Amino acid sequence: MDNREKTAIVFMADGMEMCECLITVDILRRAGVKVITASVMKDRTVTASHQVRIEADVLAADADFAAADIIILPGGRVGTENLAASDIVTGQCSRYAGDSSRYVAAICAAPSVLSGIGILDGRKATCHPDFSEKVQAGSSISDGNADISPLVTLTHESVTVDGNIITGQGLGATMDFALCITEILAGKETADGIAAATCYRYR
Repeated sequence: MDNREKTAIVFMADGMEMCECLITVDILRRAGVKVITASVMKDRTVTASHQVRIEADVLAADADFAAADIIILPGGRVGTENLAASDIVTGQCSRYAGDSSRYVAAICAAPSVLSGIGILDGRKATCHPDFSEKVQAGSSISDGNADISPLVTLTHESVTVDGNIITGQGLGATMDFALCITEILAGKETADGIAAATCYRYR
């Protein structure tokens, strides 16, 4: 395994699901991953879905995407809408998805961002059940062609990994999602150790 320090950029937006964001940040930092939280809003402070204000490390425009190994999108209905509206988010997701040495991860409603720009076309993925149709339709929605056959195979699992794309189902799957990313970046022994230390039964 590559022993250099791994770096993750976690996008933050108004309306995001706070726990999906912060649990993932917490677990990755326990694993020794350098985590940078990046706000896609006009300033670094975002208001999460339950009105908790959180300050990101940087604005997304100032994040060093060239140095990161993975970008991560937390869910939340409104948060996902704000992520989808960000050219930085969609542009970097497309760039990372096309680079087999990097990863893109999204949970809950956020896989719909990846689906809408074609990243999930022909892949397996999972998402919150409320977003199943939107994710399954893939890039056909943006083409205005919603009647074609599904482009994305939904697994309905807690976490699905297809190549360099990692998707999670929802808040209840956040620990599995975070530990799966940890295993990929830092190894199974590290992921298992964190699971044991937090009294969590990781798969």
